[in-house]
Formats: sequence, structure tokens, C-alpha cells
Amino acid sequence: MSNPDIQETQRHEEQQRAEAQRDELSDKSSDIAVQEKSPPGQSDKKDQIADKVTATGRAQSEMPFALVQGEPLTVVPQDLYIPPDALEVILEAFEGPLDLLLYLIKRQNLDILEIPLEDTTRQYMQYIDMMQNLKIELAAEYLLMAAMLAEIKSRMLLPRPAESEDEDDPRAELIRRLQEYERFKTAAENLDELPRVSREVYLTDVELPELHQDKPVPEVDLRDLLFAFKDAMSRADMYSHHHIQREALSVRERMSNVLSAISSDGFTDYTSLFTIEEGRRGVVVTLLAILELVKEQLIDLVQSEAFAPIHLTAVGSESPAAEHNN
Repeated sequence: MSNPDIQETQRHEEQQRAEAQRDELSDKSSDIAVQEKSPPGQSDKKDQIADKVTATGRAQSEMPFALVQGEPLTVVPQDLYIPPDALEVILEAFEGPLDLLLYLIKRQNLDILEIPLEDTTRQYMQYIDMMQNLKIELAAEYLLMAAMLAEIKSRMLLPRPAESEDEDDPRAELIRRLQEYERFKTAAENLDELPRVSREVYLTDVELPELHQDKPVPEVDLRDLLFAFKDAMSRADMYSHHHIQREALSVRERMSNVLSAISSDGFTDYTSLFTIEEGRRGVVVTLLAILELVKEQLIDLVQSEAFAPIHLTAVGSESPAAEHNN
């Protein structure tokens, strides 16, 4: 269902466009008649274009900035009170002085290439003058644009020398900046109209239900079972480990080895009974075996002099030390 306020606004805008076209045709016909009567070179061509655009801008009705009970409102009521903070918010709604200037031009349905500086500058200054308790950093940019408009307006009003007829239009730089800003603003609005996540497009998180499907039990015969067993046995052989362990040493066995060495030679050197390859365990076991044999009085320890080599002999046999003394 359509909104009656929107329909009323559309009808009013169509009437305004029709009236603007009629006024423009009448202005063009009057300008042609004036040009036929006036001698050539009487006035500057650029000044005629500026006057024509200004007259056309005045004839056109302004766009309504609000609808009150379905009726368009183009003039601010005199008894309307707007708090200063609200005016600051209004000015902050524009993205800069170019945005405000572009809004004033489009509000009167004017062409950027033909800016009527008189009305535009006046409306621009009204927006600035309405501000109260401005922030310095906010007002600086807008005041700079107001100064630029005043400069352009003064350059267009001052008489120009005859040799400067080919001088560029003072509005050219402003028109270039407005056109460039309008292109970027239109591109930004087009980007803003694209679908956006969490604004027009919402991502959904759907969790699929788990599917429980009974798997059929395969048929296995004895032959398949034997093949599987053979494969498992072959793989088990690949993982066989080689265990390394220490060789067990016995004191009794070492005692027998010592007695065998002494009985064959009659006596033997003490250090010859130790095997380096057996490490500390072998040295300890050999020492315990010798001490045990001495304790049981099966062997004797003989040393010819201090710090001389120690020899082992069987009990009852004549030691080399005794022979040396004889």
C-alpha cells in the first residue's frame, strides 16, 4: 500500500517541474528578444549567461524540505525555534563545505555548470550565520568556502578590461571541485546501496543433523580369516626387537677361574686377573673372589717389597719372594 504523503510529494514535484519548464521557455524567448534589440558587444557573454541562470534559479521553486500534514513546506516558519545544538548537528550532517554547497545547488534544481553565485552565496551564508556556539574546527572549513564564494562573486561583479575577455570563468575551479566531489559522492552512494552483510544479507548457521546408517555386516569365510592371520603374522615379524642385557657375573665362578690360573702357573700377577672389557662390575667381582679365596686360606698374597707387584700363589707352594730371599 502506497503512502499518501509520498504520492502528494510526487504530484507537487511534477507540478514544480512543469512550472519550471514554462518559466524557462518564457525566459529564453525574452532573452532572444533582448539580444535582437541590443547591439553586439554591448555586454559580456559570460555576464549574460550568469544573469540568465540567476533569473532561472529564482523562477524555479525550491524543493520542499519537509511535509506537514501532507503539505510541502519550503519556507521555514518565523516562530520555529531550533536549538543551537540541533543546528550544529545539521551542519555536522554534511560531509564538508562542498557537500553543503552541492546540496544548495541541487535543492534549487540547478546545473553545476551554471551556478548563480548571488543566491547560492546568500543561502550558504545563512547556514553559517544560523550556527551558534560553533566549534572552531567545524566552522573553519565552511568559512573558508564562504570566503571563496565571496571572492568569486566579487571577481564577477567587477568590470573587466577589454583585453581580458578571454579570461577563464572565475567559477571554473569551483565547478571542477564540485563535479569531482559529486562523482565521488555518487560512487559512495552506489556502493552503499549494494547488499551488505548484517543489513540486507544475514548469514545463517545451520547444523545438519547426524545421519545414522546401519552398515551391513560383511560375510567372511574361513579362507579370508586365514589370509588375514598370515598377514598379521608377517607384520609381527617386522616389529621383532633385539634385547641387549648385561652378562651375569658370579663370584663363585670367578673364584674358580682364579684358582685355575694359579694352579697352572704356580703363581700369577694380581693385575692380570682383571679384564677391562668387563668394566667396573668385572673388577669388583674379581676383587671379591680374591678376598674370598684369601679368607678361605686357599691362596696367599705375596709382595717382595714395598710398592712391588702383588702376586697370588696357592697355599703351601713356595712363593717367588721366598726364593728371592734365599
